[in-house]
Formats: sequence, structure tokens, C-alpha cells
Amino acid sequence: MSVPELSCGLPPGPDFADLAVLAEELGYARVWIYDSAPLWEDPFVHLALAARRTTRIGLATSVLVPDERSVMSMASGIATLARLAPGRFRACFGTGFTARLALGQRPMRLDAFAEYVRAVRELLAGDTVLLDGEPARMLHAPGLTAARPLDVPVWLSVFGPRGSALATGLADGIIGRPHPGLPTATIVSGTVLDDGEDAGSARVREAIGPWRVVDWHEAYARGGAEAVDTRPGGRAWREALEEVAEAGEHRLLTFEGHVTDLTDRDRLLLEHIDTATMVGDAARIGRKLTRLGELGFQEVVYTPTGPDVRRELQAFAGTCDTAPRPTW
Repeated sequence: MSVPELSCGLPPGPDFADLAVLAEELGYARVWIYDSAPLWEDPFVHLALAARRTTRIGLATSVLVPDERSVMSMASGIATLARLAPGRFRACFGTGFTARLALGQRPMRLDAFAEYVRAVRELLAGDTVLLDGEPARMLHAPGLTAARPLDVPVWLSVFGPRGSALATGLADGIIGRPHPGLPTATIVSGTVLDDGEDAGSARVREAIGPWRVVDWHEAYARGGAEAVDTRPGGRAWREALEEVAEAGEHRLLTFEGHVTDLTDRDRLLLEHIDTATMVGDAARIGRKLTRLGELGFQEVVYTPTGPDVRRELQAFAGTCDTAPRPTW
């Protein structure tokens, strides 16, 4: 039977370190932290706090957005975490889909993305690279950060054949569809039902809602009224947003509470969300996790939301064997 590692994903915020401690106690293999400057606090700060309060659990990013930091700043931040949590840190990068969409920008081009990640890897290896046409190298004196070369696993969040091909030779693993040659993680949301609880209960909808309304957010941000109005409840949601949005700022309100909290207008969508995927008793969730392992995923990143994240972490940890396994 193939059971993937069970990890969790959380936003950088006041409770992150406390929740990382809980995740370690519950046996999660790794805690991944989100990165999007328009939405959350700085992930490196919260990872550093968590590193000081934990001893075993892996720490990872889901996902670092290149455009938010210079190449050298990124390499220095990664080196800092490698020093604070030796052997436990994994740096995963993405093209910044949500972070850039929230700013009205398109995700990074894959060629620029690859160039950035490659430069970070070379700096961590102690090499000299060209940045803005000038040679650059990590000049940290001995003791001021981890010594180079730094063997920090670098992962990519990539989907589709071009992204998969890019990861080959550049990454140590991916978040995405199962890769033929690299360990692959997938991200899920859901909740474990209480005894006798119905999957359509108000608690379930509040618990999973922040992730399940994302499709409406992205439809509106990318395609406007026409795209979101075709979705169930989309027109009412859009009209509620546009009623309070300042001129030219509709996109900004679209991402309020993105994947962490429900706005009042988001609650208009709760009767339309998917309440079947990764929702069920512990045995049912365990079978779904096993199935993901059989499909080729080595790690499942559970992203709890709702009013009681501690409850969600505790309940989900009981759905499968969460003993840590060798990392890649």
C-alpha cells in the first residue's frame, strides 16, 4: 500500500509558529508556508520563528515568488533558514500566479523563471553569477550564514508539459502533476467529519470555504464579469463586490481573504461549493490519501482553513500514518 507523506500548508501570520509546533507534535512531515506580499506577512520571518521552536518537522515554502525579492536577497534568505534549521528546509518556487494576479500582472515567463532559479542555485553553491550584467557572489564571512556550497533542496511548482520539462535538471522535486523522474507533492483542502456530521453542514462549509471559493476569485480576476457570471452564484457574488468597490479597484477586493478567510460576499457562494473532495470520516480521507500515493504523489500538503485550524490539523493527522519518512 502506497501512503504519501502528510504535510500541512499555512499562511505566514501570528499563529504560524504555534501551529508549526502543533504540526510537529501531531507527526506531520513538513509545514509549508505561503508567500504573497499583497496577502500575507514575510514567510522568512515566520519560518525563522518556527525553526527556533521545532526540532524535527521539515520547513518549506509554497511558493516563493521570484519577483518579490532580488536573486541575492532570496539566496541570503534561504541560507539563513539553512543555518537555523539544518537539513530541514526546502525552497520551492513558483511563477507567482496569485501574487502577481493580485497586482494586475501575469505570472512570470518560464524562461525568466528558470533563469532566476538557476542563479539562486548557483549562488547557494558558492559560484559567481552575473546579476544585471555584473559579477556577484555571496560574500558572507565565515559564521555569518551557512557555509557554501549549500545543499538546500530546490523545488518548483509547475503544471503542464513545459513546466515539467523545465523541472528536469533544475529542480529536486515539484508541486504539480506526478513527474516521471522527480518526487511530487500535491496540495489539498478538506475536513474530517465529526461523528454523524453531514458533509453539507454549516461547519464543513465554513471550514473548507476559503479554498473552495477560489475558482470564483480567479474567474473574475482573469475574465471579468462574463467569466464569473457563468458560475453558480457568480453574478450575485460579483454584484456584491462591485457595489462596495471603488472605481478601478474591483481586482483588489477579489483577493480579500484569499484562501484564509471568507468575506460576507464569499459566504453567498457556500451553497455552491464542492463539499465532496477530501471531506469525510477519517477512514474515507485515509483511503483518498492512499489513492493519491498510488497515482504517484509522494507527499500531500493539507491546507486547513476555517475558524478552528487547530481542530482541522488534529483531525486530519489521524487519517493516515504520519510518521516522517526519508526526504528527497
